[in-house]
Amino acid sequence: MTAEHLQALNCYHCGNEVPDEAYHTDDKKFCCQGCKSVFEILSENNLCSYYTYNINPGRTENRRNTHYEYLDEPSIISDLVNYRDNDITVISFYIPAIHCSSCVWLLEHLYKINSGIINSRIDFLKKEVNITFKHKEVSLRQVVELLASINYEPALSLQDVVKEKKDSVNRSLIKKIAVAGFCMGNVMLFSFPEYLGLSNFEEQFKHLFGLLNLAFAVPVTFYCGRDFFISAGNGLKNKLINIDAPLALIIAVLFLRTAFEVITKTGPGFTDTLTGLVFLLLIGRWVKQRTYNHLSFTRDYRSYFPVAITTLREGKEKPISIAELVVGERILIRNNEIIPADSILMKGKGFVDFSFVTGESAPVLKVLGEVIYAGGRQTGEAIELEVVKPVSQSYLTQLWNNETFKAPDTKIVNFNDGIAKYFAIVTFVIAFGAGAYWFVSGDSGKAWAAFTAVLIVACPCVLTLSTPFTLSTVLGIFDRNNFYLKSTDVVEQLAKIDTIVFDKTGTITSPNAPHITFCGQLNDEEKVIIASLGRNSIHPLSRQIVKLVKADVYFDVHHFTETPGKGISGKVKGKHILMGNSVLMSKLVGEACFDTSCVHVEIDGGYLGYFKVSRQWRKDLKTLTNILGASNTLHLISGDNASDQEAVSVIFPPGTPTKFKQSPQDKLEYVAALQAKNKKVLMLGDGLNDAGALKQSDLGVAVTDDVNNFNPCCDAILQGDYLVKLPQFIQLAKDAIKTIKRSFVISATYNLAGVFFAVQGTLSPLTAAVLMPMSTVTIIVFTSLCTRYFTFKNKLK
Repeated sequence: MTAEHLQALNCYHCGNEVPDEAYHTDDKKFCCQGCKSVFEILSENNLCSYYTYNINPGRTENRRNTHYEYLDEPSIISDLVNYRDNDITVISFYIPAIHCSSCVWLLEHLYKINSGIINSRIDFLKKEVNITFKHKEVSLRQVVELLASINYEPALSLQDVVKEKKDSVNRSLIKKIAVAGFCMGNVMLFSFPEYLGLSNFEEQFKHLFGLLNLAFAVPVTFYCGRDFFISAGNGLKNKLINIDAPLALIIAVLFLRTAFEVITKTGPGFTDTLTGLVFLLLIGRWVKQRTYNHLSFTRDYRSYFPVAITTLREGKEKPISIAELVVGERILIRNNEIIPADSILMKGKGFVDFSFVTGESAPVLKVLGEVIYAGGRQTGEAIELEVVKPVSQSYLTQLWNNETFKAPDTKIVNFNDGIAKYFAIVTFVIAFGAGAYWFVSGDSGKAWAAFTAVLIVACPCVLTLSTPFTLSTVLGIFDRNNFYLKSTDVVEQLAKIDTIVFDKTGTITSPNAPHITFCGQLNDEEKVIIASLGRNSIHPLSRQIVKLVKADVYFDVHHFTETPGKGISGKVKGKHILMGNSVLMSKLVGEACFDTSCVHVEIDGGYLGYFKVSRQWRKDLKTLTNILGASNTLHLISGDNASDQEAVSVIFPPGTPTKFKQSPQDKLEYVAALQAKNKKVLMLGDGLNDAGALKQSDLGVAVTDDVNNFNPCCDAILQGDYLVKLPQFIQLAKDAIKTIKRSFVISATYNLAGVFFAVQGTLSPLTAAVLMPMSTVTIIVFTSLCTRYFTFKNKLK
């Protein structure tokens, strides 16, 4: 029975059985008024393409709630939403009904159903939808009712969400395994007479048993094996042959051959092989999913953000880990810092940039008592906030992984992605070739056995395991060593790097315990004014000056501005202050510093002098540069003057290109020029003035110490004290690629050995199906042991 035939008999929307009194519209049958209503909604909004991606995609869910009046309550809305301003609201829902590409397509086109919805993004693996909508045009309640009306009701109870996500390992897959196992057991039972040679004695039952076996093969093929057909079909639509294509073909061939033999009474068919194959394939997929989930999600979301947030306890500033932040905590947010949790503004004037959340870069003015949502970046004077909701690490991670901050044109293709499609094509060629050879030779039995066994044993499924398993393990090792990467793809990018560009201030220099002196005269009030202004910035030099002054109280700062690469300015007690390099000063400043960095100070147009900040280079920096320089080209670019040229020439290998007085735009263009020469560039910066260069580079790493320098433009965050381990990180990434390639050799060896017997027709399809999960376990064990060995070899924990 074809899929089209089944679709015609069942509900057009969800695929369920249609009762005698069916609901009809547009010559289509529906099982209930709900499915009919959903179809009519989609039809009215020209969204019937929903049905072209999958047959009967509208899975029916039991609705837990049909009354959403409580979603009109402001207090409940504030607890649910991720972000809300005068015009838009951003919210995330967990939707259990998401199960196929049609679901993704429909949910990402909600704006066509209701114009108040701006956009919606789907995380298919987590079954989450992130919706941005105009709450003046459509309320939260209406959004939820819209989702429920098209059978995608969100799980709104926190307890239900946690439970469903925990148990969703994948319920649908477990059901299919149960059905396949049940059918396989019954097929084996009805096949015993055939196995024992008794069917000739009970000829009258032979055809009956064959029909029963064929009946059990139907749900196994069209329900349990459905995902293989969908995956293969989606690949073909995109003109790709994916790894599920050989499996879908063999399942289809086994079923059609069985149906032909049973119906024509020419043989018993291959129902035992078919059901056993699907059952074992599903078991292998379940094992892969369980193992991959364990490796991928042992990473806590807060591990992405190792940097601290400054709290105010008993009037004293104290940096703590973001993970330790609790509701009721008073926090200090300086210029350019990310707000880590929903908070109320208690002091200062907020000019918050929510571009990471909404895409709008214009700062939003916030006044005292107003709620400021997590993910915003303060762009003015330092403000004091009180945390009102727990830190949402998953939401910050979502911001970090926003598509806006990715550079797909520099993305390095995974090793497996590059070879899997060719492997599948070779599998088809060998299978058809072996089958044709034995068929021409007159042995149709061997032709059939060779064809099916080759498709199964040579399937490249095992290749898809090596990359995610190996790189996920490496990702966890990096986490333990305070090197936090966005995703597994970054590990492969790290292994390809051949050029490393260093920023200077805050990257190769340490902000801890520097020697600072002031050249000039300052009274007590001027010191407090300077500290009050510097307190608003997270630049390393500003923080060092504030520590030097050690003010007990701070004055309010107005009109604070920070110019990247130049300095800061503002009004304190009615006086206009400038702090930074000579370019920022209103009066001409002579070159007074030769071996140190200078922070000049000007108050109300009067030049007071400058701070001399002696450089404190990071520990073992020369050893680091020597190791990196042996296999990479090193560069240094800095926004400071060239006073440290001599010191830098001693630290870096001879001939290292160095550039000083570089603006943020100059740094970006420098990286782009290197890439134009086909260099794979790793940019190391402090995440403040280097955002453009970090984004432009093939791999941008923000080096942080004790402040919240989180920047969505970077691909990784490295704690400053662990910079010395960068060569070990790079080497482990290269070792991980070696492991992947070696696992490919193991897979190829296994496939060649299997194919050697399969083409001879001596390897049964069922035996080949048993060997597939065994090869999966082999790859898991091999990659795990290799990764542990290389971790020990590289002296990482």
